[in-house]
Amino acid sequence: MSGTEKRLAIYNFGLFVAPYESPQVEGFRFREPANFQAAEQAEGFLGRSGYPGEPGPRSWGPQVFPRFIDGSGFVTAPSTLSLWADLESLMAFTYDGVHADALKHARDWNVERRWPALVLWWTQGRPDWAEAVERFEHLHDHGPSAKGFHFKEPYGPDGGRIAIDRARVRELSARNAEK
Repeated sequence: MSGTEKRLAIYNFGLFVAPYESPQVEGFRFREPANFQAAEQAEGFLGRSGYPGEPGPRSWGPQVFPRFIDGSGFVTAPSTLSLWADLESLMAFTYDGVHADALKHARDWNVERRWPALVLWWTQGRPDWAEAVERFEHLHDHGPSAKGFHFKEPYGPDGGRIAIDRARVRELSARNAEK
C-alpha cells in the first residue's frame, strides 16, 4: 500500500446496560475475543487500536469517549477503532460470521442509542481516538458527509457518494467463512 492510498477507518461506540463484568453483558464479554480474531483474519483488515493498559495491540493515542457517555455513570464504554482496505471488506466482516451473530444480541447488552452506531471515514494515516470521537460527534450533529458517514450513505475516498458493491461483499464474506 502506498503512502498516498486512502484506507477506511471505523469507530464505534455504545453503552452497556450494566458493568462489563456483570452477567447482563457476559454474552458480549465471551464473544469479544472471537470477534477480534475474526476481524484480524478477515479480508481487508489492516489493523486496530488496542486499549491503554491492556494486553494486545498498542493504543492509537489516549482513549477518549464521545459526549454521550456523560451522565451514564460509566467512565469507559465499549468502542473500537480500526482500519480496513475498503468499505466492502468492512461490510463483509460486520454483517457476516461471528460479528453478525453478536450484532443480533447487541440490544440485550447495550442501552438504546441516541447517537450513531459508528462512523466511517477515509484516511491516509492512522487515526487516533480523539479524531474518531470528533468525527463521530460531527456525524451525529451534521449527518453523513465525506468527513464521517455510515453504511447507509457511504462516501468514497475521493469524497463523493458511492454505491456499495454487494456482489463483492458476498464474495468477501464467502472467503472469510473459509478461514
